[in-house]
Amino acid sequence: MNQNQFMLDRGLFGWIYKLLTPVEWVMTQVMNLFHRFLVFLGMSPVGLSWILSIIFLVVVVHALILPMFVRQMKSMRRMQALQPKMQHIQQKYKGKSDPASKEAMSREMTKLYQDNNANPAGSCLPMLIQGPVFMSMFYVLSAIPFIARGERAALGAFDRATAQNFSATSVFGLRVTTNFSEADTTGKIIISVFIALMCIAMWYQQFNNMRKNLPRAQMQGQQYKIQQAMTWGFPIMYIFSGITFPFAVLVYWLTNNILNMLRSLWQVYALPTPGSPAAEEKEIRDHDHENERRKAAGEISLEEEKLVKAREAAEQRETEGYQRQQPRRKNRNK
Repeated sequence: MNQNQFMLDRGLFGWIYKLLTPVEWVMTQVMNLFHRFLVFLGMSPVGLSWILSIIFLVVVVHALILPMFVRQMKSMRRMQALQPKMQHIQQKYKGKSDPASKEAMSREMTKLYQDNNANPAGSCLPMLIQGPVFMSMFYVLSAIPFIARGERAALGAFDRATAQNFSATSVFGLRVTTNFSEADTTGKIIISVFIALMCIAMWYQQFNNMRKNLPRAQMQGQQYKIQQAMTWGFPIMYIFSGITFPFAVLVYWLTNNILNMLRSLWQVYALPTPGSPAAEEKEIRDHDHENERRKAAGEISLEEEKLVKAREAAEQRETEGYQRQQPRRKNRNK
């Protein structure tokens, strides 16, 4: 990040962010709306009100994306459940490269998806929406200091006066526009803590997924080792990028990483991958909850129900065993 030039407006990223201008405009309006509301409640227009506006904006975006995330998880579970049938179809047409075989395999796959209400692209939709939204938030928070100094044109609700109001905000004596190299000793400590927390949140999210939400069959081999290395690699990369960004961007990043971690923990708990340790734990947990429900309702437990069914099956076999099946007479008219 060049502090004298806004580099996000240059090159390939500049072209991408130009396409995202409508999203960036909405981001500024929502954040400014939150700020006005907090000021209306009696908070100072310069200070914590802007920090809370950033946090609230990230929370709102995550809340809007959550329903799509839940659909994504359910779609992924359905796709995982169909893996054996998909492999059977692929094996059926293995080695057949003629157009008729390819069309037949595609037709069978499509029918399999339709019959089971599964969508192979369903898991991509939340990322296609979430990516541009959070890129726009990052862009807006990075652009505000340049707008305040008159080095960039106004963006949405942030004209120069509003950007200057935002830039005057400080937390523990650290201005939101200050990065690690510009901060004093106290500021460097605060920034270091924020970077450490956001790295820990990202690392634990990936670590917990690796430990609990992978099928046991995938917890081995070269691919698994690569995933383990990435669990440590990405958080380390955050350290080098985090020290170059303004403190406001770190507030956004830390909030985003914490919410991502909490969402991931909920997903591992409530919608685990089939065949994973988390799925085994959920099966035990659901079993215990059902027994508690039955006990409260005065019903027999799952174990007792299983014994009753086994006893009834044994009695039925025993009864049928003593009954002699009558021989069937042949139809002589045939």
